[in-house]
Amino acid sequence: MAANRLITLGFIMEGPGRTWTDWRHPRAHPGAMTDFGYFRQQAQMAELGKFHFLFLADNVYITEKTAPYSMSRFEPLTLMSALASVTRHIGLAATLSSTYTEPFNAARLFASLDHLSGGRAAWNVVTSFTDDSASNFSGAKLPPHDERYRIAEEHLATVKGLWDTWEDGTLVHDKATGQFIDADKLHRLDHHGEYYSVRGPLNISRCPQGQPVIFQAGASETGRDFAARFADGIFSIPESRPEALAFYQDIKRRAVSFGRDPDDLRIMPSSPIYVGSTEAEARAKVQERAELVDAKAALSGLAKYFNQHDMTRYDPDEPFPLDLIDQHQEGYQTIVERVRSMAKRGLTLKQVAQNIASSRASLFGTPEQIADEMTQWFEGRCSDGFMISNGLPGELDIFVSHVVPILQERGLFHREYEGTTLRDSLGLVRPRSRFEAQPGKEAT
Repeated sequence: MAANRLITLGFIMEGPGRTWTDWRHPRAHPGAMTDFGYFRQQAQMAELGKFHFLFLADNVYITEKTAPYSMSRFEPLTLMSALASVTRHIGLAATLSSTYTEPFNAARLFASLDHLSGGRAAWNVVTSFTDDSASNFSGAKLPPHDERYRIAEEHLATVKGLWDTWEDGTLVHDKATGQFIDADKLHRLDHHGEYYSVRGPLNISRCPQGQPVIFQAGASETGRDFAARFADGIFSIPESRPEALAFYQDIKRRAVSFGRDPDDLRIMPSSPIYVGSTEAEARAKVQERAELVDAKAALSGLAKYFNQHDMTRYDPDEPFPLDLIDQHQEGYQTIVERVRSMAKRGLTLKQVAQNIASSRASLFGTPEQIADEMTQWFEGRCSDGFMISNGLPGELDIFVSHVVPILQERGLFHREYEGTTLRDSLGLVRPRSRFEAQPGKEAT
């Protein structure tokens, strides 16, 4: 392990939980996803624990069958902008779809968040993956998987170009001479590509970070290439340490093939936490959550991956019906492959549904056991950090109080935030505007 290599921690803000039934827990807050006070408390607790950033997922369509945790939620950039005013150091990572947002709007939104937060903005780039999403944006059908990533590549390049249209020092504000800007440092982008045509410049000055941090969670072959080429951080959901190791090594190899330093890219598996004073107490917490997932809810959750197919047509105690495999939604390739693997092993429909409903790798045990597990993953190069979420309500508070100090004592986690921006905290270089190396570029 490199002497300066430290664990990166992100906190996933999931409101009442991530499964279809977490909201039914006695201590859960079913309306948390639109309760700013709840998110404020979570954000401040994560910042107390020196987490590097907060993360908020998103969806852009709902039906009456949508998972409860996604049914009613804040728009991520709006929430993160509000949280910027009640936090000082923690990063603010918001999800935004490249498929359904114009580059100019995306660039302006994240630049605004970066200014509002003093340099703590991050963009989780997603491509969206269902035709239902298209129906809310005047589209009849979602573009095919690989095309969505081609769109995302041009979208991201255009957004970064817009962030660069202002050099550092463009704003002069010289009252004596009346010079408001240095016009030579303000540039047109003049992008004309396959999917976008954007003149620029952006109508907000250069970000405190130069450019906000980029996160991604691609798991398909195309998604892995996109993440390895462009992302500063990658989220994953492995079911085991060997699976995490294979993913880690694959992504790092791809990063090298794109000419990147693999240490500039952080891979962070996602895991709920269950902290107990004894291992038995922690296991009881895991079971407590699992018992909330009844068969009906699990089947409803599984149906979304297979075009809302009516699962009640099948006997839940019979082997998983193989004819369903080819009826899956295009965007769920990774989950469908897990379903295929379980089906080949002869698991029943009910077993597959319950496994998918609760099959996120979890960190559970005493504080020392959890710290040991995190240490093994980190030092074994299975991860560069972790995306932590609440296993049960209140687990974040226990983690901050009892696990974080152990990691700090071991020299594996920082005690204070570095610098003032998220890039500072993550040890990432602040990029210069591409136009700084091109004097004489047309200005407006």
